[in-house]
Amino acid sequence: MVGGAIKKMSAKVKGVTIQDYYVQYDRERLQMDGDEQCKCSCNGVSVLLDVTWIDATYVSNAAAEFGIPYFHVDLSIQTYVKLMESFLLARAGNDVVYILPYQEDVDATIYLLMSDSYLRAIVFGELDENTVGRIRDLRPYPSFYAVIAGTMEMNAILHKAIDGGLVRKPEKWNLLFTDFQTDKYAHGDTYPEIHRLLLGSNTCCMLLQHLPPCICSDSFHPMSVHLENVLEAIVEWSVQGPIPLVRALNCTPDLDQELVGRVITAREELLNQMALMAPFWIAQENSLIRPNLNLSIISSPTNQSIGSVVQGQIVLAKNESLPTNKRFFRVGTTESIPWAYRKRDSTGKILRNPTTGEPIWEGYCIDFLHQLSVVMNFDYDLVSPRNGTFGLRDVDGKWDGLVGDLVVGEIDFAIASLKMTAEREEVVDFVAPYFEQTGILIAMRKPVRETSLFKFMTVLRLEVWLSILLAIVATAVMLWLLDKFSPYSAKNNKDAYPYECRNFTLKESFWFALTSFTPQGGGEAPKALSGRTLVAAYWLFVVLMLATFTANLAAFLTVERMQTPVQSLEQLSRQSRIKYTVVKDSDTHDYFRNMKNAEDVLYQMWRNLTLSSGNDQAQYRVWDYPIKEQYINILSAIESAEPVATAADGFRRVNEHLDADFAFIHDSAEIRYEISRNCNFTEVGEVFAEQPYGIAVQQGSHLQDELSYFILELQKERYFESLTAKFWNNSARSQCPNTDDSEGITLESLGGVFIATLVGLALAMITLLGEVIYYRRKENSRNFIKVVPFANVDKPIERQDRRFALKEKSIAAVKHLLDLDVPPARARAGPVKIGTKKEKPIPKEITIGSKFVSAAEKQQKLSYIAIMPRNPIH
Repeated sequence: MVGGAIKKMSAKVKGVTIQDYYVQYDRERLQMDGDEQCKCSCNGVSVLLDVTWIDATYVSNAAAEFGIPYFHVDLSIQTYVKLMESFLLARAGNDVVYILPYQEDVDATIYLLMSDSYLRAIVFGELDENTVGRIRDLRPYPSFYAVIAGTMEMNAILHKAIDGGLVRKPEKWNLLFTDFQTDKYAHGDTYPEIHRLLLGSNTCCMLLQHLPPCICSDSFHPMSVHLENVLEAIVEWSVQGPIPLVRALNCTPDLDQELVGRVITAREELLNQMALMAPFWIAQENSLIRPNLNLSIISSPTNQSIGSVVQGQIVLAKNESLPTNKRFFRVGTTESIPWAYRKRDSTGKILRNPTTGEPIWEGYCIDFLHQLSVVMNFDYDLVSPRNGTFGLRDVDGKWDGLVGDLVVGEIDFAIASLKMTAEREEVVDFVAPYFEQTGILIAMRKPVRETSLFKFMTVLRLEVWLSILLAIVATAVMLWLLDKFSPYSAKNNKDAYPYECRNFTLKESFWFALTSFTPQGGGEAPKALSGRTLVAAYWLFVVLMLATFTANLAAFLTVERMQTPVQSLEQLSRQSRIKYTVVKDSDTHDYFRNMKNAEDVLYQMWRNLTLSSGNDQAQYRVWDYPIKEQYINILSAIESAEPVATAADGFRRVNEHLDADFAFIHDSAEIRYEISRNCNFTEVGEVFAEQPYGIAVQQGSHLQDELSYFILELQKERYFESLTAKFWNNSARSQCPNTDDSEGITLESLGGVFIATLVGLALAMITLLGEVIYYRRKENSRNFIKVVPFANVDKPIERQDRRFALKEKSIAAVKHLLDLDVPPARARAGPVKIGTKKEKPIPKEITIGSKFVSAAEKQQKLSYIAIMPRNPIH
């Protein structure tokens, strides 16, 4: 490249001879070989042109010692890297991964980053499968990816990156094209979000020093043209003010200090002039001559230029702005309801984001993380630990789970139901707690009570009900016998009781015994003293039995609902009917292990103290061990019941035990969340072993103070109260059946009473139907004789059959009885008075009832007289 540029300069400038010496730089010793340097000096040197990309301090000092004008020209990729860095800084970037096509570009970029860069950067070259895996495993995730290459190399790099799954967030990728073949770029339509920096057409005109518009061929090489421009400026400068040819003998220069001073001054003037020229970009701090590459910024969604990068400065078009970078963090979490859990469909299948293919997370911590990302302006990826859950330390002191990922840098911080413990504080740092104190609680299933319509019958056992029935039967029989054989009963002593009294037949005795068993009473009691004694004893029995039944019914229907099998952890540990367990290797499991170990150690200390041969051992010696061995028994019971793998398994086992003979000991917040959504669960006892939840970060992380600040700000805004109300709102429990005692006894418990009443009503209706049918049949079986009314006696009888002959005889008999057979003359003389009758005996053939009672004795007005013949009237 240098030889071609010198040849072009020789053809352009007449009368000037250019002789060049190429000196290979020893990169390992970071200096030129002494023999080569002396050789150049001995032959004579007018200008020293440095085209290396390393630190030029040694070379520039050597040139100053010999009095040789020194110019450092950048022909490497470093100019492109500086322009890319300016663009990334304008997007608020703080770290970047550079991907370059050639290894020499990687070296030049790394050297620039070491000496002059504001970004935390990692450089990769020659992208292959191994490199893709290393980039994918970078922790923390970089803010940006930057690729600097020609168009063909760019297509190849992006193709490998896409296949390797690196282009998950296209907006973080930035491409800088080093040629003018960008029309052959293959991924513009696929990933329009990727920002592109293209060499503008005015760059070609500036470097060629042509007036626009100018045509730049595909073979145009900016660095070659830049070198030609530098040589042209130096040659013109040397012609205007001739510079001496410096020689050295035995590497000892013979210098004219006045001449050296003029040369150095002229060099400074030349650099100042070149800095004002359009094709050059000269940094004041190191006098490095770079080409002025004007880059156009292509951004989505318009896919048009929104500005340019000129000499490291971003110049945007009107009303355009660069999308600023959001910090990106890998956030660790693990499943624990309701804190963080993967969203699932009705079949239990994990739902995934259709774009990224990652699981969709929900929960308290996920909402909290989203709010943090808004107020702190960052993007994040959720990462689950490859091994473990929250974090356990093995025998070698290594951690797994979220704590282990933080220790090795796999994640930036962890947000989950992670308790702040002293062991974890040794390897990670915690920020301010984001949730109120949580602890350990016991969950049990509400016992499923057997619902029976005749549940009130179970208040007394079967033998009691049979005894009551036997007492009723015995009382009825005894009452019948006493009334029948007692000489003082109403039946046997009519003189003492001339009025009508109750006749205690066997039927009436049973009715009296049954009605006396109710508050309605049995009615008229027996008259004899023996019967009354029996009735008094029976009434006392009824009162006591009714009071006992009422009291037991109330207790049976209410107390059963008010009590739970156990009320505390201590009661749970003292019984053996109810089994209980925890989540295997969880914080709760560790708590019981530690408490059991503490009891073991305390027992050993107490035993050693009491068995010591010291003088004061007597004051510690007691017959009984003064500390309860509660947790030893609890841990033994947990291990025998087999700890479950997840909390969901624990709640499932509790729900399956309908008799409330299984308990699950777990985190109190998770238990209360489950209770708020499941009517079958209830909590037992009080919360114990309380600890706070906190966000964990790496030790010494800069995020600790920032996260603590924003958590406190959210607390002032009462954000956590609204978030807690969202997940612990007891909305499902509003639909639970009410079992409050103040609401009274349910219909299921006393429904049999109503059924018994309805059965009695049904029996009464059936009995009524039977009575009606019986009465009608009885009436139909009688022979009634139709009597002709008295008013129709004198009328001729048309039909002379046997029925009417009987009628006539009946009428005649009645007339004779009432003395109606009077002579016609007397009948004409006046009306016949029915009240007057002859003193004639009543015929034996005629009777009125079984005993004759005058109708006038009962009522003053006679309505009718029913006369029935005892014997047939002939």
